[in-house]
Amino acid sequence: MNETVRLLLAGLAGGVLGTIFFGGLWWTVQKGLRAQDPARWFLLSLLLRMGITLAGFFLVAAGDWKRLLLCLLGFITVRIIVTRCTRGATPGSLAVRGGHAP
Repeated sequence: MNETVRLLLAGLAGGVLGTIFFGGLWWTVQKGLRAQDPARWFLLSLLLRMGITLAGFFLVAAGDWKRLLLCLLGFITVRIIVTRCTRGATPGSLAVRGGHAP
């Protein structure tokens, strides 16, 4: 396979890993705000998201720093996109009901 194609696929894989990581984070926050035991949700989610992300980076990089760098670039790009898309949420929409602090 052509090296350029491998590098492009590494960047795309970084975007997929970023989507999994930050999408999972968003889902966890939504579930955790309504859960009886939010600490368990956040801890398990963190371990699962980090495990998937680190394994993905390891597999994509395969010992090549250029692939690792492009994978990280794709990951960070998704982070920026998700941050901008979720910035419009109003503070009241994230508040926990039931007497807890927001």
